[in-house]
Amino acid sequence: MKNPTSTKERILAAAEALFAQRGFDGASLRQLTASAGVNLAAVNYHFGSKEKLVEQVFKRRLDALNQHRLAELDKIAGRPGTTLEDVLAAYIRPALELSHEGNGSLFMRVLARAFAEHDDTLRQFLSENYGHVMRQFTAEFARLLPHLEKAELYWRIDLVTGALTHAMSGFGMIQRKDNVSEQQHREQTAAHLIRFAAAGLSHP
Repeated sequence: MKNPTSTKERILAAAEALFAQRGFDGASLRQLTASAGVNLAAVNYHFGSKEKLVEQVFKRRLDALNQHRLAELDKIAGRPGTTLEDVLAAYIRPALELSHEGNGSLFMRVLARAFAEHDDTLRQFLSENYGHVMRQFTAEFARLLPHLEKAELYWRIDLVTGALTHAMSGFGMIQRKDNVSEQQHREQTAAHLIRFAAAGLSHP
């Protein structure tokens, strides 16, 4: 008898790869079952529907990512010596670490698809499950940037998030050189992105 956990993980991994390549509407359950080596009954047993499968693809990555982000934020939030760069590092570095772990870059392409395809149901799911993370970061950004009105701050944070998603997806012009390790490349990306984001957020 097959291990249910391994079957579920195999379906999730196959779904992540297909969603990254074809998008949510473009990836069919027939393609998914063929890629995962399972039948439709297995997908229905573990997830119930394609919509629930999509949600679990996100939870599989985002639960751990946002726990890491909030743990880092908790170390610095509200403290007198905290800088804008400190908060950006807590937001950016865990995401970049995820994007360089295993098939993390695939998930980042899935995340980029979610923004590009304007799926309202998925956006509602992400807002309901992870909106509190952005609210906590936004509160700390607001504390450090009191000169910005709320609407302007939201615009800037949204643009920073877009830049981060782009950097994590691996689609950019800057690719890792052969003589640079994954860790060095990740550190370079983080340093450039934090410096860029800090300048954009703090602009008068």
